[in-house]
Amino acid sequence: MTPTTKTRAALTTAALSACALTALTALTACSGSGAADGADKATSPSPTRQTSPAERLAQLMVTPAEVGGHAVEKPSGDYIFARSTHEVTVDKADCAPLAYAMHQLPLGAPQADLTRVVQGDTTDAPLTYVTLTAYGPGGAQSALAGLEKAVGACGAGFTAKSKNDSSTYTSVAAEQPTARAGDGTVAFKATTTVQGVTHTLHTEAVRAGDVMAVYFSVNGMAMLQNRPSDAEPAPAVVNAQNARLR
Repeated sequence: MTPTTKTRAALTTAALSACALTALTALTACSGSGAADGADKATSPSPTRQTSPAERLAQLMVTPAEVGGHAVEKPSGDYIFARSTHEVTVDKADCAPLAYAMHQLPLGAPQADLTRVVQGDTTDAPLTYVTLTAYGPGGAQSALAGLEKAVGACGAGFTAKSKNDSSTYTSVAAEQPTARAGDGTVAFKATTTVQGVTHTLHTEAVRAGDVMAVYFSVNGMAMLQNRPSDAEPAPAVVNAQNARLR
């Protein structure tokens, strides 16, 4: 989430959140004619439990051991910008995907999403947010294409509002991602001003099949102390998560 004057103090404790995990369980049963024709019931296939999209994302999420021992935690829900995309309005409709990506909200029409936050080496280091999203056939590709289109359409900036907060970005520009990975990548930076101080925020999205990872970083301590910041997603986190997607 991009901090505003109202929420910047909360960012220092790794606030912000994303939507809750969708708990989906699909059961498929295989039945034979054994019971009807007298065959041994023990030879009949047992029902097979399939992994749900939410469970799959939990398995794909990067682990502390893969990011130098840093904690991989669920963001606090106390200071989130919005709990869903339905709570967000954007002054320029084409820019909505950018607002969602920077506030840990899913793009497109996902089956499940999961967000975790990784703290840097020190308490004043930028936070890196990882949002994983699972889609049905074609959904991830469409979501990434929509994000790329928004980057090109919103260079002059935009304003996003929720029920209790507002974030204004003065510029948006495409940039090179930490690494080309998966089946497609989109990276951009956005500038915002808090109490007269400019902060640059970086976001990356990587698609691997029907799963997408969005990385976002913010330096809450710099905002609290009214220092300019240029927060980039930690390469160690991005590379480790991209590796898991492969």
